[in-house]
Amino acid sequence: MENIKQIFTAFMVLFAVIDIIGNIPIIIDLRKKVGHIQSEKASIIAGSIMILFLFLGQSLLSLIGIDVNSFAVAGAFILFFIALEMILGITLYKEEDSNAITASVFPLAFPLIAGPGSLTTLLSLRAEFEIQNIIIAIVLNVLLIYVVLKTSSKIERIIGPNGIKIIRKVFGVILLAIAVKLFAHNIKALV
Repeated sequence: MENIKQIFTAFMVLFAVIDIIGNIPIIIDLRKKVGHIQSEKASIIAGSIMILFLFLGQSLLSLIGIDVNSFAVAGAFILFFIALEMILGITLYKEEDSNAITASVFPLAFPLIAGPGSLTTLLSLRAEFEIQNIIIAIVLNVLLIYVVLKTSSKIERIIGPNGIKIIRKVFGVILLAIAVKLFAHNIKALV
């Protein structure tokens, strides 16, 4: 039961951070600019980046002298700002590039899906959850990302622009609460 709870929580955190539903307008715009997006390639590359960072991220941090709790606190700040963007409908930082040759990899797989927010979140989750549960959550998110990429036009027609805005705001509030919990849990270890 504990594993299912961890998988569900990790899945929801990653789902909120990746915000694939909220990114549907960006995906549709990218599809219009480049003509076609390779959903399989984008999903596999994004999933590979996340799993690789889950394993190597901590070693990389150790190499530069940062512990996981410090990174988790920093991650809580990033999640906080991403949540503010979602709730308030503002853009604090978003890099856009529409190179037709590599659109499925850049900017879609990285940094839109497997970006700073999701990578920071993975290490933050690693500080709290078992690694196999996080991997399952990543795989479930990648499957969902694939489905959304394949059906983004249909989803946009069904949900509509207002529905997408509502979903973004709801997940923004959830993400804000997660950021506060993550900060509170890891700041104790540092103090």
